[in-house]
Amino acid sequence: MDIRRMLVLVEVARAGSLTAAAASLNYTVSAVSQQVGQLEDEAGQPLIERRPRGVTLTEAGHAVVRHAEKIERIVSAAHEELRDLAGLNTGTLRLGTVPTVTESFLPTAISAFREHHPGVDLRIHSAQLSGLEHLLESREIELAITWDRDQPDSSSGTGLNSELIFRDPNVLLIPANHPLADRRSVRMDELRHEPWIIRTSPNVLALLQTACEAAGFDPIVTFEARSYQEAQAMVAVGMGIALVPRLSLYSLRNDTKVLTIVSPRPPSRRIVLAHRRGERLTPAGTAMRKILIETGRAWKPAVLEQ
Repeated sequence: MDIRRMLVLVEVARAGSLTAAAASLNYTVSAVSQQVGQLEDEAGQPLIERRPRGVTLTEAGHAVVRHAEKIERIVSAAHEELRDLAGLNTGTLRLGTVPTVTESFLPTAISAFREHHPGVDLRIHSAQLSGLEHLLESREIELAITWDRDQPDSSSGTGLNSELIFRDPNVLLIPANHPLADRRSVRMDELRHEPWIIRTSPNVLALLQTACEAAGFDPIVTFEARSYQEAQAMVAVGMGIALVPRLSLYSLRNDTKVLTIVSPRPPSRRIVLAHRRGERLTPAGTAMRKILIETGRAWKPAVLEQ
């Protein structure tokens, strides 16, 4: 049976007459009568009895109204829940992130989101690049703060849209007692004989290889670290030097030194906000997107005391 006609019958039952129901619904009396007649055709039996002073429901009419009122309550509850979601009074937002973002500007963004939308349940997943892409594609998260290499339209081959937050330059990390420690900058070709430390990741290794190849040599990797903090520790004891993103230097050891590589300058990382292509963000996702972009673009690394 047509739900709209069922709800018309509910109003007829409440109003007690076709005329009063028509006034309540802003219909004509003939339109209400026609709706009830078509509903009776669908039901295959009378639903109302017309009397001199209004109408009463038949037994079948009472059954239809009873079920229609349940539908009415469900629809009303759905509208109320949607209003709460749109108003960010409830709901869940699942966000993915890479560790360097978690350890830098993400805490500020989380605080801002919770201050403005305390009713939203925020879930954070920290993973590496391939893990975040899987979480997005499997719909376990709605948004991901991730990175890619600084090249145009880097997401065109995936089912994801990415929006640039900012560019994160790669810098050189050396021991404090290194012969280059009194310099502020260095050319890449001066480093051809240096041992290198990298964070374990095909993407990180590819970035280092690109930077070294542009200067005419292949890097000699002597240590693969599980994190940038581990890489810092190995640099500090002289195991090698490291090309690291500035975002990873939220906490810098005092026995290391940061230099800028000026020629050729290594590619930067693009810190991006990614979501599934062609899908509209939820109200919570839209609010978080705005906060992440504003927070990320305003974020400045702590002054690196040397």
